Amino acid sequence: QVQLVESGGGLVQAGGSLRLLCAASGDTFSSSVVGWFRQAPGKEREFVSTTSRSGGRVWYADSVKGRFTISRDNAKNTVFLQMNSLKPEDTAVYYCAAAARYSWTTRTRDYDYWGQGTQVTVSS
Repeated sequence: QVQLVESGGGLVQAGGSLRLLCAASGDTFSSSVVGWFRQAPGKEREFVSTTSRSGGRVWYADSVKGRFTISRDNAKNTVFLQMNSLKPEDTAVYYCAAAARYSWTTRTRDYDYWGQGTQVTVSS
């Protein structure tokens, strides 16, 4: 079992930056693919970024490429999402998630564990 808690969300002006942190507990974290998803009001949850179990490979949604960076520290059971050049359309609740059954995946349904989410609001 993996438990995930996100933090670092908040209110920021367009063009600003935020760094999200996902703190994990459980002995299976290092063997899990970890990703970030987001959900805006009235919309379905969408993929943002994911990293392989070792952190050596990363994937990003087209909408955030060049602006967001995902990283993980398995020794500390943490995963980060550095968000730069934020846009109002980035406003959403951001979720950290872990998938134990895949080497990599961007599909919401493939993830087994989810955090409670952290709100990111980007003002214009």
